[in-house]
Amino acid sequence: MKKTLFDKVWDSHVVRSIKEGPDVLFIDRHMIHEVTSPVAFLGLKNRKLPVLHPEKTFATADHNTPTLNQHLPVADPLSRNQLKALEENAAAHGISYWGLGHKKNGIVHVVGPEYGITQPGATIVCGDSHTSTHGAFGAIAFGIGTSEVEMVLATQCIMQPKPKKMRITIDGKLNHGVTPKDVALFIISQLTTSGATGYFVEYAGEVFRELSMEGRMTVCNLSIEMGARGGMIEPDEKTFTYIKDREFTPKDAAWDKAMEYWSTLHTDEGAAFDKEFTFDGSEIDPMITFGTNPGMGMSITKAIPKAKEIQGSATTYSKSLDYMGYREGDSMIGKPIDYVFIGSCTNGRIEDFRAFAQIVKGYKRAANVTAWLVPGSHNVLKAIKEEGLLEIFEAAEFELREPGCSACLAMNDDKIPAGKYAVSTSNRNFEGRQGPGARTLLASPLVAAAAAITGKITDPRTLI
Repeated sequence: MKKTLFDKVWDSHVVRSIKEGPDVLFIDRHMIHEVTSPVAFLGLKNRKLPVLHPEKTFATADHNTPTLNQHLPVADPLSRNQLKALEENAAAHGISYWGLGHKKNGIVHVVGPEYGITQPGATIVCGDSHTSTHGAFGAIAFGIGTSEVEMVLATQCIMQPKPKKMRITIDGKLNHGVTPKDVALFIISQLTTSGATGYFVEYAGEVFRELSMEGRMTVCNLSIEMGARGGMIEPDEKTFTYIKDREFTPKDAAWDKAMEYWSTLHTDEGAAFDKEFTFDGSEIDPMITFGTNPGMGMSITKAIPKAKEIQGSATTYSKSLDYMGYREGDSMIGKPIDYVFIGSCTNGRIEDFRAFAQIVKGYKRAANVTAWLVPGSHNVLKAIKEEGLLEIFEAAEFELREPGCSACLAMNDDKIPAGKYAVSTSNRNFEGRQGPGARTLLASPLVAAAAAITGKITDPRTLI
């Protein structure tokens, strides 16, 4: 029987299939952080259960962490308590813990690949929706809820209905100034935020093959924003080169054995998908969102669509534009902005900071712009310094912060003030996502950089 990549990985991890019910799926890697784990650990304590496989569980602090003065005690009491709980729970159960100040600390979906925790053909879960990031390596990775975190801690398994399968193929060459973030926002704009609900997506075609591993992670990260359970890309030589010799990847004979399995991880010719979409990569422009969900995105050069041109309720559409302070038919080019944020599990990797530096080099930050440059890990921070990017940022009057989720979500000190516009390289632009009343425009690092030095929405292709 011809199988898809998804089928091969899923089926090999099924411990038990429940008739007319979910599969019991074995989980190879369980990543945890301070927000969704405390209640799960409390459940274990109340039931007097241990963590079944602490060696398969990895803890890092990221959501509630400050991005300035991390050597000082955390000021916010809720954040401080959650971080303390994670540290204590990890110690009590023998789980590796990378807290504030640890050289391996960073955003969970950044450090996982950096240290080789993420591997092809693995099943990976975390109490965070953007766990789909790890699918870039040919893994099945998805976010889970707190009760499911407890289930995995206790049993190393999870009960899940098998999703349907979707393939999105994009061939052709990307145009100048078009990044993986633009590819992802384009797909979401085409499918809408619910277009992949109930599906696991495989990304195929020339465009994805040509992307770096960082770029593939960005695309897979955003799979959840079109309703998908997750996204994945067939592993290839880029994948294997990226993970080889990392701390948690197999070594020597074990590597050879792993490669035998990994080499089978591809969709068989003629394997069936439940739904397929095909796009031309040459038709993608630098993208920007204009509304209050990631599906409300468009080419940066176009005008905001009329209500009659879009799917969904005209009333909801009008409410979204009212929140943003925009009107149908407005051009996005030239609209003023207040904040720029580069970082998050979507665009907090070294490749993203290289792109940002490419634009801002030789310029100064616009006087009306507050910019937060937040690396996804200490490894990224180190690379920024070693590659000379810090000098570029400082010359352009940008401040580099310490690793963390930062302004992706309003769970720490980095909140966008009410009414202010933020061009953000993160993943969600819901009302209040970056702070009560904040207005978020999702974009690539190139678009963010262009906005940061001009003080307004600017096509980055005019600067490179």
